[in-house]
Amino acid sequence: MTGGPITGGPMTGVAGEAGLTHLDEAGRARMVDVSDKPQTDRTAVAEGVLRCQPETVEAVLAGRAPKGAVLTTAEIAGIMGAKRTAELIPLCHPLFLTKAKVTIEPDETAPGFRVRAETRTNGPTGVEMEALTAVSVACLTLYDMLKALDREMTIDGIRLVSKSGGRSGDWRAGS
Repeated sequence: MTGGPITGGPMTGVAGEAGLTHLDEAGRARMVDVSDKPQTDRTAVAEGVLRCQPETVEAVLAGRAPKGAVLTTAEIAGIMGAKRTAELIPLCHPLFLTKAKVTIEPDETAPGFRVRAETRTNGPTGVEMEALTAVSVACLTLYDMLKALDREMTIDGIRLVSKSGGRSGDWRAGS
């Protein structure tokens, strides 16, 4: 297999024709050059939910989960995921994060756990992917640590909640 251009479908043609920033003039994948973009403060918030049986939530809150400190471990895993986003997502820029915070709270309405991540940087590109990766990794860690208790868990609703900074400015879901 060669690294030739993408052919067929809506991505055919010169990258500029369709505004596809991650394709060069020949249709090959590339990481966007952000060297001319200004350094600005950027923040992103993402969230998701791990849905599980109420008994699973109770076991975690009572400290009876077989794998130990479930919430703390998943929060740390989420932070680690944010820091490694560029290694996991092709064409993502490696960023110097100034903040990566993951919080996991029980959610009785799910039932399960609501996972929220906030990421920050001062740089030429946004931190949305880092926040989304943090939530994803934290949810996967919860799943891994709780699968012995509950095989019917689901991970739902991973989404960007808000972002600020950069050329496109501020954005909030639902606004």
